[in-house]
Amino acid sequence: MYKNTLSPDLNNDIENIAQIGAIPSILNVICRTTGMKFSAIARVTEDKWITCMSQDEINFGLNTGDELVLETTICNEIRQHHSPVIIENAVESEIFCNHPTPAHYGFKSYISYPIFRKDGRFFGTLCAIDPEPAKLENQETKELFELYTQLISFHLDAIEEIKELSSNLKEERQIAELRETFIAILGHDLRNPVGTTRMCADILLQLELPELAKRQARTIKATSYRMQGLIDNLLDFAKGHLGDGIILELSEDNKALKKALNQVITEIRTIDPDRIIQLNINLKDSVICDHNRICQLYSNLLGNAIKHGTSNKPIITEVSSINGQFNLMVSNSGDRIPEDKMISLFKPFFTTNSANNKSGLGLGLYISSEIAKAHGGNMNVKSIEDNTKFTFSMPNKKVVSIV
Repeated sequence: MYKNTLSPDLNNDIENIAQIGAIPSILNVICRTTGMKFSAIARVTEDKWITCMSQDEINFGLNTGDELVLETTICNEIRQHHSPVIIENAVESEIFCNHPTPAHYGFKSYISYPIFRKDGRFFGTLCAIDPEPAKLENQETKELFELYTQLISFHLDAIEEIKELSSNLKEERQIAELRETFIAILGHDLRNPVGTTRMCADILLQLELPELAKRQARTIKATSYRMQGLIDNLLDFAKGHLGDGIILELSEDNKALKKALNQVITEIRTIDPDRIIQLNINLKDSVICDHNRICQLYSNLLGNAIKHGTSNKPIITEVSSINGQFNLMVSNSGDRIPEDKMISLFKPFFTTNSANNKSGLGLGLYISSEIAKAHGGNMNVKSIEDNTKFTFSMPNKKVVSIV
């Protein structure tokens, strides 16, 4: 017997056996049932026999991690032929009376059953020895060993699967945390320079400049609005995944809501002055909502309509609050959205990969749906030939829960 430095894989196998809480009871039951005084689980490879765990009442001297010379063990033969070996009395056995192993280790009775992994790989053996003969050739003992080797195999596979899942989950969490932290920092760091860029553009537009220079200033201002929208969506996505969610500041002011919605159109026209946008508002009932969030939703829908709609046809918006229901609908002409794309429209980072949407992050519709949920409402889309409608609907009552 000797000890040696084991590879990480073999140490892992021994640790896995140690994690199976039933192993000590299994070894004890084997000893009590067979009357044998030593039982063990051995990891057997092409060049090693290693003790994973043992119950030793005869001072055989094998503890966890201890090794036997592989060639001196019957387990090595079992590794090759994959069949159990049962010896009630080696002295009287025709097969094992002259076998060197019983004499080498001083036992007369021996039983060993192979342990296989779920994929069929040989792991090792569940074995027992005793210096005295034992009654082992009976159905009860054979079924006991078969049951226990299957149980050990099941637990080994379960432990490996749990470890793999834990490792994958840990890696996914780390990636998610890094991504969300990056998004949050990126959004915060970009807010100030974008605001400064827009302010400088406004100053330039107030000066007496050539028309070409003013046109460039207007382009800078329009670009800053587009960047601000991207930043807002990034921050909302990051906050949502970090647990803060969409926070609402509810108010009841239809006049302010109308003004805010018109302001969205003004900003959109700064970006795309040639686009025709029609806004029809009919607010018969008071609307309780977060005006800024509703306008963010509206801006995302308009941006989507501009990207994918037919440029020479108007974008139509219908806003109404009637009979306890608030609706905001944005309609544009254009190609029909394919059915396979429809189910993923409101998922984060989803894009249609169309030629006019190469620069999109795929967050606009997702954030819009999250704003709708926060208001206790929902987003719907209907796309037919040459027309697509996005509709936000919510009950026109005070929102109790805030996402």
